[in-house]
Amino acid sequence: MQSPACSATVRPVPGDAASRGSISWRALMLRGALRLEKRLLSRSRAPMTTVRKRLDRLAPFVPGRRNYSRMTALDAAGVAGIEAAVAASRSDRCVLYFHGGGYVMGTAALYRDFLWRIAAAARAQVVYFDYRLAPEHPFPAALDDAVAVYRWLVGRFDPRRVAFAGDSAGGGLLFATLLRLRDEGLAFPCATAAMSPWTDLTLTGPSLQTNAATDPMLSPENLPELVRHYGAGADPRNPYISPLYGDLAGFPPALIQAGSDEILRDDAVRMAEKLRAAGCDVELDVWERMPHVWQLYARVLPEGRRAVARIGQFLQERM
Repeated sequence: MQSPACSATVRPVPGDAASRGSISWRALMLRGALRLEKRLLSRSRAPMTTVRKRLDRLAPFVPGRRNYSRMTALDAAGVAGIEAAVAASRSDRCVLYFHGGGYVMGTAALYRDFLWRIAAAARAQVVYFDYRLAPEHPFPAALDDAVAVYRWLVGRFDPRRVAFAGDSAGGGLLFATLLRLRDEGLAFPCATAAMSPWTDLTLTGPSLQTNAATDPMLSPENLPELVRHYGAGADPRNPYISPLYGDLAGFPPALIQAGSDEILRDDAVRMAEKLRAAGCDVELDVWERMPHVWQLYARVLPEGRRAVARIGQFLQERM
């Protein structure tokens, strides 16, 4: 594949009240709530099975069902998922969604109020898949599932009308999947959008320390355990685990969004820099004081809705 012409854009994005150089009052309230939750969780380290059960109890209360024109369960090459559409979704476009959760948690029900927003913004169908989770299924289970789903997907859609989108660990898995696709000689999707991607499981990003106090949601001391769960002894510099260390030449156009004071900011910034150095078309938006994957709070955050609209515009122009 030929590398596209280099076109890197780094945009500092102000909050909703841009003229005052501040963020919305809703974002301020969310930051306070997340900071309180972070403090409470730091006092109790529950087993992963307990954490998942707590999240499962929240699933029935996640809104969004009425926004779909179609939401059906699917079996994509043995990987469970859902295929969702809204009234604006075009039948010839699809966004494959890679969920976050540190490779150890995440279910479709928890994304019910978000996937329809991506579908509407991109005017596309969305396929969400539940890759196998660590520690029960460590690397490369999630990556194998992602490649299998993509192989299944391109049997139904033209790759030039398929885009990838993902958040946090899913954002890192997204880029790792591109590496595998190239190594296996498969056609790339037309574009990618990554939200607060976790691209370096060696945990060397400077913002892990410089933003440790300002990040209202994540704590750097919790990440080594996730790395152990997912890597299970594998070298975290393996590009299939940490795509930051891979050869990114020829990757499709990418939009990367991150918050200015989250601990994974530099995973996003360095990934954008690496893509730019490889001659790829990449745009990096660093949003002022937004928490980790704030897009998932689009129901309450104006900044979340703006970020999703930006993703939709970016993907539409390339699908």
